[in-house]
Amino acid sequence: MWRLGRLVLALLLLSLVGSPVAAATPEGQSTQRWGLPPVWGGCERFLADAGKVPTAQCGTVAVPFDYNDPDGELAQLAVIKVPASGDRIGVLIVNPGGPGASAVDTVAGMGAALAGTELLERFDLVGVDPRGVGHSTPQLRCRTDEEFDAYRREPLADYSPAGVAHIESVYADLVRRCTERMGAAFLSGVGTATAAIDLDVVRAALGEHQLNYLGFSYGTQLGAAYAARYPDRVRAMVLDGAVDPTLDPVAARIRQLNGFQRAFDAYAADCAKAADCPLGTDPSQFVARYRQLVDPLVTRPAYTSDPRGLSYSDAITGTVNALYSPRYWPYLTSGLLGLRDGTDAVDLLLLADDYYRRDRSGHYKNQHDALMAIRCVDAPYPPDPAVWVEADRQVRQAAPFLAHGAFTGFAPRDLCSMWPVPPTSAPQPATSPGPGKVVVVSVTRDPATPYEAGVELARQMGASLITFDGAQHTVVFNGDACVDTAVVNFLIDSVVPPHGLRC
Repeated sequence: MWRLGRLVLALLLLSLVGSPVAAATPEGQSTQRWGLPPVWGGCERFLADAGKVPTAQCGTVAVPFDYNDPDGELAQLAVIKVPASGDRIGVLIVNPGGPGASAVDTVAGMGAALAGTELLERFDLVGVDPRGVGHSTPQLRCRTDEEFDAYRREPLADYSPAGVAHIESVYADLVRRCTERMGAAFLSGVGTATAAIDLDVVRAALGEHQLNYLGFSYGTQLGAAYAARYPDRVRAMVLDGAVDPTLDPVAARIRQLNGFQRAFDAYAADCAKAADCPLGTDPSQFVARYRQLVDPLVTRPAYTSDPRGLSYSDAITGTVNALYSPRYWPYLTSGLLGLRDGTDAVDLLLLADDYYRRDRSGHYKNQHDALMAIRCVDAPYPPDPAVWVEADRQVRQAAPFLAHGAFTGFAPRDLCSMWPVPPTSAPQPATSPGPGKVVVVSVTRDPATPYEAGVELARQMGASLITFDGAQHTVVFNGDACVDTAVVNFLIDSVVPPHGLRC
């Protein structure tokens, strides 16, 4: 439920707010070890292209692994600030979602893209990498680059009893490596509940009585958790690409996959306008034609100009990545044509690389390891295999383009059902931090966070809803004047968008 790397361009009472000597813990205990204001410096330590945002300042804020053990080990949260250039209102903290995407990288991009705008005149634009994510340390890494490549070569498509046993052994091995490399103490603290506390520690370290917040995708979940815990600390909050916090992991996954099926249907219909569409021109055959192209990869990867070839897993991942936005549909068509014609299917491999954040040198960012660890502690995952058999049946109904083979009556358990530490959150409705404080933005044909989730989140939080008619994941500050004007007016002047605003 996230869009990694796709933004043009996610937070305790502290009585000594911004004190350079001491801050208060969530329990009111003073400490000099963590929660102190950042020592600002250049951003070269985080960003290779720091010069693109010359006014940006970077630093870190220390937080304990475990707030119940404030004298224990500390994590360092990476923080970037692009200072307001004019009559300053306060801070606007941005989280790009994932979970696992770097807010530092996102704010650097937004700072460059929005330079000279009234938004950056009135707000310090701030990004905080949650613990384990991006430039924060320790960085959450469960796999080496080589191990990640090997994981992607696994088809994980055989749902016979022996096949399911193999899939679960692959998952169990990944869980074991993650536990050994990061430690249970660290993994216990990476969930959204702790991230909301961390965000409030950062707010205090920045010397702010209240914060303004812009969250995309999973960032809406973090924002809602913060608003529930610290309603008086919220001045204005914009949540774009909403996650419905009442859904359990299975229900949320089914809703999301149904959104991707709708996106696949829209892509296929658009592709069929061309006589050479690899899915043909008969809508009743789009899914069957797609499966005919990708199913053979279960046993034999396809040729690509990259020596890795295209695995079954990467073909599926590349397809899903392309469905986030119509601007990527041409690359999906190119890859599928390569499969059909036995030529170069490298565009599907590159789409999978983009999704997994693998660069040309073969190095991965840690976004997917962080995503895995965060989602595994954010909700209970039942260990009963029968639950996952039923979930598999529902998934095949929701997204037939992703279903491999016939329903067998067997299904692997989700990796998170094997996680070594208990969940720290559970599904529950969001709450309102107060009237006029929250705006939710939802895209009608968003494949990853379907429109209905935004409607539900707005209802739960008593928030205004902006509807954007489109087929992409998130929209704020992606060039739509209707949405952006309403958001900027809300953030700067607290002007609530007109009821029923549709852009």
